[in-house]
Amino acid sequence: MEQLIPVNIIVADRSYRIKIKPEEEAEVRRIMKEVNEKIVDFKTAYAGKDLQDYIAMALIMYATHPVTSGGKAQASTAAFFAGEAGKAGRNYQPGIGLITLPIA
Repeated sequence: MEQLIPVNIIVADRSYRIKIKPEEEAEVRRIMKEVNEKIVDFKTAYAGKDLQDYIAMALIMYATHPVTSGGKAQASTAAFFAGEAGKAGRNYQPGIGLITLPIA
């Protein structure tokens, strides 16, 4: 069995302890930093909403957009929710939690 190391990651100011392979630690930390930056971007763009909405928006963005070879999401925060998610005719409405995504 492979050896796993415990690491603490932060998501939206909350700490989570996970176990990962030692060689994955740098990549996991880089990705978590990027996720937290996206959450901050959503807080700025959609001020006054619930933290759960910002986390959900970041999750939807990462789940629906493949990453480039450099690991960065292909869509920007504003472009994703203003344009690409709207192609299907319905934009994300924080608080409602309903989004229709285009099928590729």
